Amino acid sequence: MALSINANNNTEAGAWEFKLVGEVDISNAHYFKNRLEAALAEKKQNILIDLADLNYIDSTGLGVIIGAYGTIKKDGFGIKVTGPKDNVKKLLGISGLDKILC
Repeated sequence: MALSINANNNTEAGAWEFKLVGEVDISNAHYFKNRLEAALAEKKQNILIDLADLNYIDSTGLGVIIGAYGTIKKDGFGIKVTGPKDNVKKLLGISGLDKILC
């Protein structure tokens, strides 16, 4: 399955909002990374990632999120993920990322 990304700069919330639909894996994680990097190049601020319609994410996709988190944390910003399906929530829990991102 393909990956669809809807990105929006929510000026009221002071955050980039990303909605991921489909799957993030090694074949398309670079697309997600490029979208995050472009947003942060435009303006560094918090990132909200809606995972409600994400069916799968592999370690490459998690690495993209971790990389972005490392980039903005030093500037006092963070990343929050919302709405993960059970399988994605389980992976976030196993990796310990649920404590940082949820």
